[in-house]
Amino acid sequence: MKKLILLFITLLFFAIQHTTVAQQTITATIMHDNLERSYILYVPASYDAANPVPLVFNFHGYGSNASQQIFYGDFRPIADQEGFLVVHPDGTRDQANTTHFNVGWGGSTVDDVGFTNALLDVLAAEYSINMDRVYSTGMSNGGFMSYLLACELSDRIAAVASVTGSMTTNLTQTCDSDRPMPVLEIHGTNDATVPYDGAAFAEGIDDVIAYWVDFNDCDTEPAIENIEDTNTSDGSTVEHHVYANGTDGVQTELFKIIGGGHTWPGSAFDLGGTNYDINASAEVWRFFNRYDINGLRNTTSASSLNLEQKIAVFPNPITDTVNLKFEEEGTKNYALYSVHGVLLKSGIFNTKDAALDFAQFPLGQYLLKVDHSVVKLIKL
Repeated sequence: MKKLILLFITLLFFAIQHTTVAQQTITATIMHDNLERSYILYVPASYDAANPVPLVFNFHGYGSNASQQIFYGDFRPIADQEGFLVVHPDGTRDQANTTHFNVGWGGSTVDDVGFTNALLDVLAAEYSINMDRVYSTGMSNGGFMSYLLACELSDRIAAVASVTGSMTTNLTQTCDSDRPMPVLEIHGTNDATVPYDGAAFAEGIDDVIAYWVDFNDCDTEPAIENIEDTNTSDGSTVEHHVYANGTDGVQTELFKIIGGGHTWPGSAFDLGGTNYDINASAEVWRFFNRYDINGLRNTTSASSLNLEQKIAVFPNPITDTVNLKFEEEGTKNYALYSVHGVLLKSGIFNTKDAALDFAQFPLGQYLLKVDHSVVKLIKL
């Protein structure tokens, strides 16, 4: 991640942490293996201890931290709507003095599986958690960590999703999952950090998917959906591969971002190569919501998740003014960011038709976030 964006996300985190009252954002620590380990827990306003709720682990990438991941791979609007807790663990520093989760790289001896297990025990003692619905996801190193948990903590983790991560090259030989494991991978074909075709430290994504398809006894031929290219300026398109009919109703899925980079699709912070045809956080939750520890959930109710604000934007590229037309009435919060993540303007739209004045802004790319949707704008 670019340093300027990470600094902005960190500052934004502390600003919101001290102004938000409807929800709780809690920074805390536990001791594990004589190490003080920190984490950030997000508790939505709807949380009621009388009703057990799901828990999502959201692991950051290599060199990042919890306070950055809570914004970059943001699940909070979804947690508010769907009523689950999100915990963002912090990694420790490796021999290169870089924050990491130990998935078998570089001689690290930190027991991050044990730390995750202990953190789950602490949270389960303090909050009303549905222990059949504990999930793990993460960015890059956090995706690797989620796969490790699928192999070594499968008695507690109901499903996993990796965004730009993979499995370490030896994990397919040592994986010890004791039940079918729902797996979702979201990965760009132009990822230069964790290459789609694999590297010395990472399995190729097609091989990862093939491993879990075989392990879960899914159909070997996927159903492939070409996702609508709603944002033609992001330089990428999306294929959704679904390998169905696994044991206990489990599926193995892949969102293949054709031309996508090492980024979190749909993030408000565009690091270059970010796809905006899907929202990775929304897709991860939709996937998780289908499963509990026993496989496909025994429910016919579909998630009511609806994060997409249908917006017509014109012209784009823009000159001095951009016009917006919304499908639905109602108040909509907006924020305009530079491509480097700097907040330029924010406010409220109260009508179905609106306009933003761009005359004072230089030529370049911008991100407009309306409620939970993100539109990429270009000024020429």
